[in-house]
Amino acid sequence: MRRAVLGVFTYVGFAILLLAWLPILGVVTLLDRRDIRRRGRWMRKFGRASARVAPQWRFRVEGRPPVDIDRRAYVVVANHQSTADPWLLSSLRWDMRWIAKASLFRAPVIGWLMRLGGDLEVVRGQGASVKAMLAEARATLARGMSLMIFPEGTRSPDGELGRFKDGAFELAIASGAPILPVVVDGTHHCRPKGSWWFGEADAVAKVLPPIATEGLTMADVPALREQVRATIASELVRLRNAPLPPVAALIAPDMALPAAVAAAMLTAASAAPRPTSASTESGARGDDMGEHE
Repeated sequence: MRRAVLGVFTYVGFAILLLAWLPILGVVTLLDRRDIRRRGRWMRKFGRASARVAPQWRFRVEGRPPVDIDRRAYVVVANHQSTADPWLLSSLRWDMRWIAKASLFRAPVIGWLMRLGGDLEVVRGQGASVKAMLAEARATLARGMSLMIFPEGTRSPDGELGRFKDGAFELAIASGAPILPVVVDGTHHCRPKGSWWFGEADAVAKVLPPIATEGLTMADVPALREQVRATIASELVRLRNAPLPPVAALIAPDMALPAAVAAAMLTAASAAPRPTSASTESGARGDDMGEHE
């Protein structure tokens, strides 16, 4: 009962925010069609706002971004555990364009938001689509704006780290942009692959030190790829073995209202006549690039 009530509460909250955000981002796009940064900021604001609608999700961010993140472009790479990852990673407070598979952009409402927000789509294995995406990605980095890529290319089915593809590292070397690794953990329990329901979880995004690419050539792609993967894998183990911070530290102050509303719904849903005073409570290059799926 508890899971069902929280799930309905979250779905309704997401739907309301999706419909409310579409005209907002539409107006921003009309006024600032060429300002990808502003459009992207509003898209990430949607991610943060909608994450707060899910009281069963407790997100936090650790680590510090490079001091020049607002002036210099980075290729940001993160492991991919769940469809909840973009909601968690929306808490990273710097400008990025995300690379995602084209089918996501065709989804009603959320796909429209992604397109309005300026994210980049790619059709896996389709040469023309890959070429267009890479050209726009290089132009984005040349303008000093970072890119967000999941180098595994798809969500992990079990939360474990998969094989990294070459695309993100080829792009970084070709553009001279440093790699900025981000470790994601806990989102697999928020929304496992293949599930349409929501799970309760504490999830974290840990920003790691950047890795330079100056002086590297395409021959160095395999070594760079494995270096970054090993760095993320090592930190993933550390995060899983570290004790959780106090619950209060996991919940942002503006989570109080949705959490309180959900608690009230749960209380009402679980209320039932008590037969005796002792009764107890009952009880979500093309194939080689990697992208958000």
